[in-house]
Amino acid sequence: MRYFFALLLASGLLPAVVAAQSGPDLRHNTQRKAGAGTITGRVILADGRPADQVSVRVKGTGLGTTPAADGSFRLSAPVGWQVLLVSSLGYAPQEITVEVKNAETTELAALTLARGEQKLQEVTVTGGKSLNQRPTSVGKLPIAPLDNPQSTLTIERAVLEQQQALRLSDVLANVSGVYVMGTTGGAQEEIASRGFAYTSANTFKNGVRFNNGIMPEVSSLERMEVLKGSAAILYGNVAAGGVLNLVTKKPRFERGGSVGLRVGSYGFVKPQFDVYGAVGQSDKVAYRLNGTYERGDSYRDGVQGRRTYLNPSVLLRLTPRTELLVEGDYLRDNRTPDYGIGAIDYQIQESRSRFLNVPDARNATSQTSATATLTSHLNEAWQVRAIGAFQRYDNELRSAARPTGIISTPGSTYGNWSRGLQRTETAENYYLAQLDLTGTFRTGSLGHTLLVGADADQYNSTVVAYTNPRSATRPTTAVSTYDVINILDPRKEITQPVERLTGFNSLVRNSLTKGNTRRAGFYAQDLLSLSERVKVLAGLRWSYQETPSDVFNYNTVANVNNKIADTYVETRRYDNAFSPRLGLVYRPIKTTSLFASYANSFTPNAGIDLQGNTLPPSLIDQYEAGIKNELFNGALSANVTAYRIVNSNQAQAVLPTDPRFSTAATTSPQELAGQVTSKGVEVDVQSRPVDGFSLIAGYSYNYTAYTRSNIYEDGSRLRYNPAHTANASLFYNFNTRFASNVLLRGLNAGVTAYYVGDRLGGRNNRILNPATGRPWVDANGNPTTDAFKLIAVPNYFLFDASLGYAYERLSLRVKVANLLNELSYNLHDDNSVNPIAPRTFSATLGYKL
Repeated sequence: MRYFFALLLASGLLPAVVAAQSGPDLRHNTQRKAGAGTITGRVILADGRPADQVSVRVKGTGLGTTPAADGSFRLSAPVGWQVLLVSSLGYAPQEITVEVKNAETTELAALTLARGEQKLQEVTVTGGKSLNQRPTSVGKLPIAPLDNPQSTLTIERAVLEQQQALRLSDVLANVSGVYVMGTTGGAQEEIASRGFAYTSANTFKNGVRFNNGIMPEVSSLERMEVLKGSAAILYGNVAAGGVLNLVTKKPRFERGGSVGLRVGSYGFVKPQFDVYGAVGQSDKVAYRLNGTYERGDSYRDGVQGRRTYLNPSVLLRLTPRTELLVEGDYLRDNRTPDYGIGAIDYQIQESRSRFLNVPDARNATSQTSATATLTSHLNEAWQVRAIGAFQRYDNELRSAARPTGIISTPGSTYGNWSRGLQRTETAENYYLAQLDLTGTFRTGSLGHTLLVGADADQYNSTVVAYTNPRSATRPTTAVSTYDVINILDPRKEITQPVERLTGFNSLVRNSLTKGNTRRAGFYAQDLLSLSERVKVLAGLRWSYQETPSDVFNYNTVANVNNKIADTYVETRRYDNAFSPRLGLVYRPIKTTSLFASYANSFTPNAGIDLQGNTLPPSLIDQYEAGIKNELFNGALSANVTAYRIVNSNQAQAVLPTDPRFSTAATTSPQELAGQVTSKGVEVDVQSRPVDGFSLIAGYSYNYTAYTRSNIYEDGSRLRYNPAHTANASLFYNFNTRFASNVLLRGLNAGVTAYYVGDRLGGRNNRILNPATGRPWVDANGNPTTDAFKLIAVPNYFLFDASLGYAYERLSLRVKVANLLNELSYNLHDDNSVNPIAPRTFSATLGYKL
């Protein structure tokens, strides 16, 4: 860790922060102290739309800003008569002449922009919004982050372009406490936060859940939003820890776009395009279409990937106050499944390139979605929004089984693995309907920002699983081996079984599972303004969920001809839960807020209790407190959050030694008697561009452990969660200081550092044998220990460097990732040990249309 922070110091972090103390523009520091003033004002759009997309800039300079949602703005400018240019898409721009006096604030009268035909040309705005001025759309309620008693974070498109982000993990490297916990099979990045996994219920695109079994495409993103902590009041059944929302690029009325080509190490090629504009000369219909194709090999022997992506969208202005946004999304991803390098007796067998799958393995996934969002501003205070969405997800997996059962006995067979095969086919249809009403009003001295809403969604899923066929020589057994290899030397010659699997088509149908999960919820949330300094956020949601499942099982040993099912198992679950939320915000000064909050979430359980009834959901309590700061006149945002999350009624098995076990109505009873606790602290720092510099930094500490269990030791850490993470990105744009230099003004450079601390893989060892409820003994009755073991995963430090240059419409960016060539792993149990990427190079050539 000391090397990490020393490197940040050496790379310019401290000078950037010191520079920030003098304000948002320090190009001529000495001169500004003697000759600068402030302009404040408010911009109103004639049709009542929010003004947060307006550009306010000082003509002839690089100084500018964007107003807050209510139209208010604050801008530093040189002393003397200045011309402000105020403009926005689809509105007639205006110029205002104003005299700026030294060290004084000049307040302008409210300015109204009327609808107009003139389109906004491209401008450079060095101001922009700070971290605590960007409300997240995933939060639904239109409140400023400083008034939200919850940690939120937004990563904008400019950062993604500066860092040349390729995967979602590249974007997450800017967010404290949200991390990749595994890359099982190499086809997805499994995300977690605060000790809890982000399932498909926790991942959203444009406010709609999406199946995260596929790596999402980053090139289409306008921004990424993170809402940490509980989001159950807004979305119902979401795991604790937070939610992630990917916001794609939106239609624009001015015409433009870009084309680009990215190339990189290991044969990587990625052409991409983005076009947008009004349909014809219309000021009521606009479109956008972006897409990409990607192909490349890998640092992993035998691994390759191909993907095609399209993201079309259309915006219709139905009335001056009503818009309909229709968005589509298509992704086809075909890659080699990769379960890593293998482990022997819970020991990682170090390698970066060793590949253990069969040559014809593949993981083919397609995902298609359509979303329609209707937004109507009823008046200046009230808005209604309706969303309808559909998503189709298909996956076909043909792969070797995960590497388990590897021989660990020293000798000639050490490292041998009898390799099996797996095959599944998954299809899923997802439907969503959502309606939200938001508004602001007062009752006496109380101010209200109210959200009332309802949602309903449905998953229809079908999963076909295949298994091993009947042996031709032993009718009561199955053939389970494709071949035998040595994981340390896959080319080693080994005597093969006489009878073995011939390929994926030799597998037979094992089961057909049909699911039809249905959910509905009603929620209300109100931000009560008790005074200018004190605010309370209170809300409640009621959620209902049905989880029917129909499983058709087959007699696999005799099922040679894929005949109809032999058995049928039907299960029905009905769950409901209340999710409250209560938060308090105190703002001692305008730029600082202190907050504390409580919320809970719920997790449905699949088990059966002692009486034979389905287990109720587990309720998870979440406590959060922190401070949010806008420092140096908004040039730097610095937030600190502490949290504690407790699942005090976690489902666990009733052990056979329990007196109640003998009278249980089921052979595998469970009860809500376990407990898992997660606690930690997070720091997030972001700056506006200051004298050409921009900074993002963060740190997180987390400890997630069993704090009550009948088989796990109290205090034992849960797997996959790093105790520490730290991140810092520092970028410099030469245009700010060298605007008059033709050669330097298009140059920018940056460094990104990311640290992941110690983690655990493998499997948590158990102090009691779950099958007997007693301490472990061997076959002779002698005391022994659990076969499960934990794996200590090496911490690692990633350091990326990038350089970009733009001249008129052309741009070139180059990047070196993992400059220090660090080696570590992402683990799932002990059977998907995937090394992180080595040092790689990439370059992107772009052209603006």
